[in-house]
Amino acid sequence: MKKLVTALLAASALVTLAACGDSDSGSGSGDSGSTEKVTLKFQSLAFQKTTVAATKKIVADWNAANPNIQVEYVQGSWDSVHDQLVTQFQGSTAPDVIQDESADITGFANQGYLADLSQYLSQETKDAVSQGVWDTVTVNGKVVAAPTLLQSYVVFGNSALLKQAGIATTGESLSWDDLQANAKKLTAGGKYGLGWGLKSPTATVLNLGMNFDGAFFEGSGRDAKAKIGDAELEVPKRIHAMAYTDKSIDPTSLTQSGSDVLPGFFGGKYAMIVGGNYAAQQIVEQAPKGFQWEVLPPLKGTSEKQAANPQTLSVPAEGKHVKQAAQFIDYFMKADNLAAVGQGDWLIPTTKAARDAIEKATGGKDGWTQTLASGEELTKAPFQSVENYPKWKDQIATPALQEFLANKIDLDALGKKLSDGWGQVNS
Repeated sequence: MKKLVTALLAASALVTLAACGDSDSGSGSGDSGSTEKVTLKFQSLAFQKTTVAATKKIVADWNAANPNIQVEYVQGSWDSVHDQLVTQFQGSTAPDVIQDESADITGFANQGYLADLSQYLSQETKDAVSQGVWDTVTVNGKVVAAPTLLQSYVVFGNSALLKQAGIATTGESLSWDDLQANAKKLTAGGKYGLGWGLKSPTATVLNLGMNFDGAFFEGSGRDAKAKIGDAELEVPKRIHAMAYTDKSIDPTSLTQSGSDVLPGFFGGKYAMIVGGNYAAQQIVEQAPKGFQWEVLPPLKGTSEKQAANPQTLSVPAEGKHVKQAAQFIDYFMKADNLAAVGQGDWLIPTTKAARDAIEKATGGKDGWTQTLASGEELTKAPFQSVENYPKWKDQIATPALQEFLANKIDLDALGKKLSDGWGQVNS
């Protein structure tokens, strides 16, 4: 999950999670009762300037309040975190606090590399996150991470072009049929209704596949079986139809990254784009002066469901300071801290108190109301319980989907590649 606002959120006067500040959760006296001085390495994957600054402030505030438990900020990268963790776990050199995402940590958890945090996290933190989201970080009955921020996929629109075409952008949801009809209506004069950066398509397809009850897998761990049927192929089928039948999606955009399509969006080449909600940060920073944009209501097929694949904070099972590391994580989960990094990354905090803080701080402007609403239906997806999902994603699903979206194979061939490929990587 890659993430992205204009200003850091000031500390909110929220009391909902105030109990996270007691000595047990380490929000100001986490070293209470101990004279042992320890230094924890925290490998952060934050990369937006605003989020890096917000994360470093959390670390600095913790360090100022906890002289015996100091946290050292270590910069990591989303692009290399999985392979890096494989090496670190095998060499017993993993950082004390690990940032990752739930879909990636299942394999590590099944191999026993991650500590069970359930006995360390405060009750306030446990109560603040919905059970459906906790399920995404629970493996074999163990809570192997704290879920922090969530991403959803949303439709961004050029307000002027939508208004000119008489397209309504209100309502509780936007059906896929209406998205397709709107894209076709907005396609004219060499300009496309939709641009969609799908250079790395798997996460998008699997997350939005839940709109149509797409599961992709049955079972869990290494025993999981691929499930590729009509529901799983509905999203790629619709995208392909818009690109090659309706010709309302620029097919070139399907080979580009999410950020690559932004110049075309700003220049009027596309009236709409679909992307992770974090793209709003780039729009705010890069859009030309006077450019008016909006976030449309959440996409809906048979439902508005999308996969909850939260960013996570974990602790190595072999770590020397599991308790202290968990205390820092508990502090990180406080409402004002989650709101700060959430607003910085333009992502959805996992706790209601933090979401409320962002809504209050932003007034719902710049698409925040719709973005926060798009997180209401996020829930655990079957692929998050599959141990070899990362390998299948990189080696099988991504190249197969790229071929299909380039119109080089048909839908049946795509389904066969996705299904047969699971047997290859999970044997």
